[in-house]
Amino acid sequence: MNWRWNEEYLDLILVPIALLIMFSYHLFLLYRYLRFPHTTVMGCEDHYKRVWVEKTMQLDAKDRGTAIAVINSNIVASTNMTSVSLVLSSLIGTWIGSSSRKSILSSSVIYGDTRMTITSYKYISLLSCFLVAFASFVQMSRNYTLAAFLISMPHCEIPVSYVQKAVIKGSNYWVIGLRALYFATTLIMWSFGPISMFISSVIMVAVLRNQDTTSTQPYLFQSRFRHQNCLMVGEELVTVNRAFGHQERTM
Repeated sequence: MNWRWNEEYLDLILVPIALLIMFSYHLFLLYRYLRFPHTTVMGCEDHYKRVWVEKTMQLDAKDRGTAIAVINSNIVASTNMTSVSLVLSSLIGTWIGSSSRKSILSSSVIYGDTRMTITSYKYISLLSCFLVAFASFVQMSRNYTLAAFLISMPHCEIPVSYVQKAVIKGSNYWVIGLRALYFATTLIMWSFGPISMFISSVIMVAVLRNQDTTSTQPYLFQSRFRHQNCLMVGEELVTVNRAFGHQERTM
């Protein structure tokens, strides 16, 4: 029995390898983020955001206008990305509904499997990524809105960790949304053949590896309250010592 190479086999080889490269890298990044957070950019950003929330909550409610403006800018960014993801999802859905056999993605120029079944898989994969991005950015807006309410609450006695949790969760949803768009970029390249998808996944991982890791240790901020408490305790000790010294001299 003679075996003959078919260009459709290229999708069966390169597409799973490209997806494996992307998923393996993100699993490795998740491991580093959970076990060694200060070696990742996301871990350092979480550290700075926790400190930012702690410093902000030390201010009076009327002095937190800058913090609210920062939160609002993040909400605006997530809203814009939500709109982009929704528009792209609608575009892909319309494209699926109006696709025909004379599509450019089934052109003879593309070296790979151009059957309508594979083309439908490409559309569905892209649509899934954009929908995940849309849901993630919506959740980011929800968490940052909650953080804005908590920060602006006057005479608030809730723990700082509540606000930190809302801010960190919003930041994590932002990262998930961006990663979904990165996967969508790789899947878009699949539309032009499995070779372009494989090359784009390798380049994407190389770029993300450079952007996601850091060798700089995060700066350790000193709590203002602790510093003030230490000064107050020191001043009280000095006052007590002076009182005892004065009492001994009078005796």
